[in-house]
Amino acid sequence: MRSWYIYGYNILMNLKQASILVLDDDKDVLTAINLLLKKEVKEVITEKNPENLFALIKKHSFDLILLDMNFNASINTGNEGIYWLKRVKETRPSTCVIMITAYADIDLAIRSLKEGASDFVVKPWNNQKLIETIEDILAKKDGEKNWAKQQNYEELGLIGESEQMREIFSKIEKVAPTDANILILGENGTGKDLIAKAIHQRSVRASKSYIKVDVGALTESLFESELFGHKKGAFTDAKEDREGRFEAANSGTLFMDEIGNISLQQQAKLLTVLQNRLVTRLGTNNTIPLDIRLICATNLPLSELANENKFRKDLVYRINTVEIIVPPLRSRKSDISLLAKHFLKFYGNKYFKPDMQLSEKAILKLEEYNFPGNVRELQYIIERAVIMADSEMLQPNDLIFSPLETGSKILSEQESETKLSTIEKQTILKVIEKNNGNITKAAKELGITRTALYRRLSKYEI
Repeated sequence: MRSWYIYGYNILMNLKQASILVLDDDKDVLTAINLLLKKEVKEVITEKNPENLFALIKKHSFDLILLDMNFNASINTGNEGIYWLKRVKETRPSTCVIMITAYADIDLAIRSLKEGASDFVVKPWNNQKLIETIEDILAKKDGEKNWAKQQNYEELGLIGESEQMREIFSKIEKVAPTDANILILGENGTGKDLIAKAIHQRSVRASKSYIKVDVGALTESLFESELFGHKKGAFTDAKEDREGRFEAANSGTLFMDEIGNISLQQQAKLLTVLQNRLVTRLGTNNTIPLDIRLICATNLPLSELANENKFRKDLVYRINTVEIIVPPLRSRKSDISLLAKHFLKFYGNKYFKPDMQLSEKAILKLEEYNFPGNVRELQYIIERAVIMADSEMLQPNDLIFSPLETGSKILSEQESETKLSTIEKQTILKVIEKNNGNITKAAKELGITRTALYRRLSKYEI
């Protein structure tokens, strides 16, 4: 099998996962294709009568259909293959179709491409060529699907090609269609809120409400009112009835950010609502049934949430059916360049500087920084640089790291720069030697891109 690299995703197109239908009125053709494909694919089904096509489609989920151009049937369209192709595309538009044709039908086969066929093969076919054609079509289909997913992630600001981010994207695709409660763990500024929104947008509740609340910022007095709502006169400032965030999210998704910062008393009240799936507004005894998808996030590690002096373990189990751990930016340095260019494009357009670019040295400076403020800090660095830069090409001196994050460490870091450079140079040399000079493998082990490694080789004159 061949390995495909499409739109930033490594796709191993394995025919063993494919289900294929072969539709032809020639028994010899069906036998030949069945013998060829049965060892290559998960499932191959053959059928002589095109009238049985839709019963088969309804019963099976086919990745691809091999369809003959001509049958011994009385179809009034002038060509049976085109007729059945149109019917397939009307019923299952995402199903790939390869037309089987004789030399005399080449014009019709070309017409079938305009009608939605993925390709055509001519009788008698070359076995290896047929398998490669099927591989190519299914690989392209997977690539387009993954590209669409990636584009949607980029629109949300979730950007990355590192192994850590690919794992997160994969987990999102698995958990989003379910109603499982999700706990997102990660440092401040890593994009936990973006992941929560991506899960909602890929869920069956995507058309319903998405309500976000920073529960860690709610005082004891506001906690119940904000989350559960209140009736007019329930307390001094309750001048009208008000629904809480749980009600507002009913039939949709409720995202509770910084849940690790709420008190034990607040945790008890929250647990009661989650267990019973009922909410009661302050000032009333009427209960309201809840149907919500719950997503929570915290910057606390799971080990701290397991400390019952700080957090109820029964609540942890209630909110943590599946956990997603978001890595800090320093552990996925290969994504820094992608993120920086994304923010550069965004702020370049925002501040009427659409032609802004990052120099190689500027990218290297970003990749050498530890980013204690994570993606959020990188975003602010790029925004400031775009505003303050005198030229369209950003240079290292245009990138100012925030004293809010670096503080008093700046001076000591400057003093130890030479020592750190020496350590980095020695590490690069050891890893390259370990991988027998293979730059791709060395870059992967170092956790950086090949381009970033080449920049360091140039910097240290290696």
